[in-house]
Amino acid sequence: MHISEPRINDRIRVPEVRLVGPNGEQVGIVRVEDALRLAAEADLDLVEVAPEARPPVAKLMDFGKYKYETAMKARESRKNQVNTVIKEIKLRPKIDDHDYGTKKGHVVRFLKGGDKVKVTIMFRGREQSRPELGFRLLQRLAEDVAELGFVESAPRQDGRNMVMVLGPTKKKTVVRQEKRREAERTKGGEGTATTQDGTAAAPADDETVGATPGTDVPSTQTEQV
Repeated sequence: MHISEPRINDRIRVPEVRLVGPNGEQVGIVRVEDALRLAAEADLDLVEVAPEARPPVAKLMDFGKYKYETAMKARESRKNQVNTVIKEIKLRPKIDDHDYGTKKGHVVRFLKGGDKVKVTIMFRGREQSRPELGFRLLQRLAEDVAELGFVESAPRQDGRNMVMVLGPTKKKTVVRQEKRREAERTKGGEGTATTQDGTAAAPADDETVGATPGTDVPSTQTEQV
């Protein structure tokens, strides 16, 4: 939603205003001509900050500086915006140890990156009559990655599937800060910057880059492996 800029200086066309000084002091109700004169004498702008008031409230300020500081605050807010990315791992209830290890490795990497992981057990045919197999597998996985994540959503049946959501013990903002510090330490050195666990900082081939920061509302994306 676009918010128009406040009226300033000669654009304020009312007989009088309730004037606020540059340091927040209440000057009182004055004629707009006198308010403009005070602004000119102080080399400041007269800015209408509450147009709906009777009379309108206007403040003496450096409007250019105010706009710059407001823009910088908005930029910092966008920079600190955290986008929630949910990774998804799909398993079969009778998965072999090798494949299980591979899938668990993905879960470990995602949790280390501060992302949530949705784990889906897919049942086929007669497997649907053995939901306890999926439940035990999800329990095993949760125990294996307990140092990095916790069960945010307990295993539940979802049609032919069983689903569990794991949350990271480290927030994404903390992970980003750690990566930023690591990048600063390795900046100027030779080779590719690495994360704390020794892996390359670039995304792996089977992982899609997450959401782009800058939106006002955190977005949620689901990525499958």
